Amino acid sequence: MVKIKNDSGEISITNDVLTYLAGDAATSCFGVKGMVACAKEGGPWQLLRRESMSKGVVVHYDDEGSVSLELHIGVDYGVNFSAVARSIMNGASYRLEQSTGVPVKKVDVYIDTIIR
Repeated sequence: MVKIKNDSGEISITNDVLTYLAGDAATSCFGVKGMVACAKEGGPWQLLRRESMSKGVVVHYDDEGSVSLELHIGVDYGVNFSAVARSIMNGASYRLEQSTGVPVKKVDVYIDTIIR
């Protein structure tokens, strides 16, 4: 949870809000099929439905009040991985910073599966 304090009071932003915003930004990028999560006990990767896409996002809280994101995605066959990852990095950090005011230190993108 992130807490932002000012003269008027305090704002608390839950992990669910941050993961939803990051997942939504990632899945709106060209070439992304969706967020993915690993099945129990090292099973195959599963494409997540829209309502549970935040399971493919991990938020790490930094001491200076910023966050780092870890995004696990599935991409379309034939897309340029580097271009997709760059688009996600820019989109997710912009969406979080604009929506919440929380600075994003870094965004790591893991392309876990390719979907035809």
